Amino acid sequence: MIMRIFQVVTRPGKEAAFARFFHETAIPLMQQTKGLVTVLPGAARPDSPRNFSFVMVWKDLDALRDFVGPDYQTPHIDPAEEALVESRSLQHYDLVVAD
Repeated sequence: MIMRIFQVVTRPGKEAAFARFFHETAIPLMQQTKGLVTVLPGAARPDSPRNFSFVMVWKDLDALRDFVGPDYQTPHIDPAEEALVESRSLQHYDLVVAD
């Protein structure tokens, strides 16, 4: 399984608008995505109000590529979020399951 950690920093003043997008669009979309084993959305906290994240566990690399396309190393961007986001970061890991 592939663990994908996607982090976003919003543009200053766009925190509330991005929070609406995050809760009303991004989370429901991810929860319905085929090949996604689990998704853990991380909403902003008072000490970091511009930071949001998703930790996703994908069944395999093929499932991830089916969702984002062949260039899975580039963040998948919804057009609705483009004007709200200052920066994005993305990392992939092989998931380690503890015994």
